[in-house]
Amino acid sequence: VDELAAAVTRTQSVQQLSTNSASVEMHSIPSLPRLGATLNLQREKNLRLRASLPIVFTGLDLGSNDEMFWFEVPDKMSKTLYYARHDQYQQQLTRAILPVDPTWVMDALGLVQIDPASVVAGPVVRADGTLEIRSTISMPDGMYERVCFIEPNSGYVTEQFLYAPNDALVAKSEASQHKFYAEHQCSLPHKVEIHLAPAVGPPLSMRIEIGSYTINQLLSGDPQLFTMPTSAAQAIDLTTLGSGAPNVVPAPPISTPVGYSTSAVPAAYRLRGTEAR
Repeated sequence: VDELAAAVTRTQSVQQLSTNSASVEMHSIPSLPRLGATLNLQREKNLRLRASLPIVFTGLDLGSNDEMFWFEVPDKMSKTLYYARHDQYQQQLTRAILPVDPTWVMDALGLVQIDPASVVAGPVVRADGTLEIRSTISMPDGMYERVCFIEPNSGYVTEQFLYAPNDALVAKSEASQHKFYAEHQCSLPHKVEIHLAPAVGPPLSMRIEIGSYTINQLLSGDPQLFTMPTSAAQAIDLTTLGSGAPNVVPAPPISTPVGYSTSAVPAAYRLRGTEAR
């Protein structure tokens, strides 16, 4: 476990990640075309993903800073901004329209960290040769479980599954097209699929593709880069929605990995691996 955690967390050397050559496809809003995007992130919670078509489209704006996170989307001829404070939002995840905040994107982009003390099962070798490990994450509404599939030779995470205390799959990410960055001795994915399935409201599904990264430098001179935008015609505090859901285009439900369910087998044997390491 210690060796595997050390291999995965080599990305700790990446404190900033930036690109002006990204694209975003919102599978949960099929009316939107593929969008050109810029992405900037800085540990621990600073994130800004902006995607648009030049001139003719207002675009998507997904962001986070130490206090707040937001998700701005087009709404007919204007924009709607959904936002919340991190601390307040975590108190109501079981009735929230997003099961995780946007910092999940950081993990999906290859910056996931594994604390050996949190590991409760694994590593085991799966049928396809990847390693599987299960760890716990303490949240205000209970103990979550995170399952990671890890490439055995290079030690990067290829898939993540996050399960709520009731064993429901609430978030999933798939990372591919990894490239090795010798200076930082780690690999980063250039294609990421993110699927979120909240208990309330429609699922969110998106694909991010990155042409090239700049590591430990932000490709922006904007001093307000990680400041929540204020130009939307309507702003909605997510912590006030209760059991309601915003007016977004519904999407097909998130698909649980075939043959994998945390409730299908006893807690001590919830891994799909066939050979213990």
